[in-house]
Amino acid sequence: MTDTVLSSATKEVVIGFDRPFVIIGERINPTGRKLLSAEMMAGDYSRVEADTLAQVAAGAQMLDVNAGIPLADEPRMLAEVVQLVQSLTDVPLSIDSSIVAALESGLGVYQGKALVNSVTGEEERLETVLPLVKKYGAAVVAISNDETGISEDPDVRFEVAKKIVQRAQDYGISPADVVVDPLVMPVGAINDAGKQVLRLIRRLREELKVNTTCGASNFSFGLPNRHGLNASFLSMAIGAGMTSAITNPLHEPEMAAVMGANAVMGVDPNCAQWIKKYREPAAEGEEGAGRRGGRRRRRNA
Repeated sequence: MTDTVLSSATKEVVIGFDRPFVIIGERINPTGRKLLSAEMMAGDYSRVEADTLAQVAAGAQMLDVNAGIPLADEPRMLAEVVQLVQSLTDVPLSIDSSIVAALESGLGVYQGKALVNSVTGEEERLETVLPLVKKYGAAVVAISNDETGISEDPDVRFEVAKKIVQRAQDYGISPADVVVDPLVMPVGAINDAGKQVLRLIRRLREELKVNTTCGASNFSFGLPNRHGLNASFLSMAIGAGMTSAITNPLHEPEMAAVMGANAVMGVDPNCAQWIKKYREPAAEGEEGAGRRGGRRRRRNA
């Protein structure tokens, strides 16, 4: 069993094979969000505050924090956002940037054990990000692409993941602290993308024995009823062994799929979380009325 332990100053979350699936909220990210981007550039983090609270209320166990805005002072901004989010919630954070200086800035102010998002199989990236992960005692998302780009062949992506896990060990980072992103391809463009990634998830679990994550919404890109398709994908990915995903917890179909999969996989004891979420309250006056003995008596005809 492999457990990836993440923490804030006061709360611990474990991503693991025999544990409930972990939702990492994706909303604190200005990419593709013009209004959020403009507000953050102006020093207005009110939407970040709202997104933080809404995602945690919706069931996110972790939050991804990104401040990637062109021409912005990303190291300063990411540190500010990390501190703000940690003042609002106790869930652990994924610190997300393609800029190493920004990652270090965020890690420098973080309280707890963070998840670094991310490292790829490119040599330059490995040599700059992995020492940072080790220095701050963090865990890291390993994305299965390298200098050659993203392969459509899942076996090639597996070998890239294997390389990253091995290189991480060279830096003293345990495989338990490497969470592999197998790269979910859009099924609308690649017809067998789902079948491929499910097989890859199984290999990552059984052969490398690592936890996994993904950007779940990539699967449905360009197709109608994306939430229904994402929900189906998440359920099947969890069955194949995926242990976390970076997604939007405000989308009910996806969250219902995850909670249902937790029940199916036996990691929601007595279906307690499912019942708590979905049990309808008894109608007024119904509780106990006419229920003695287990059922009502039938009147004589």
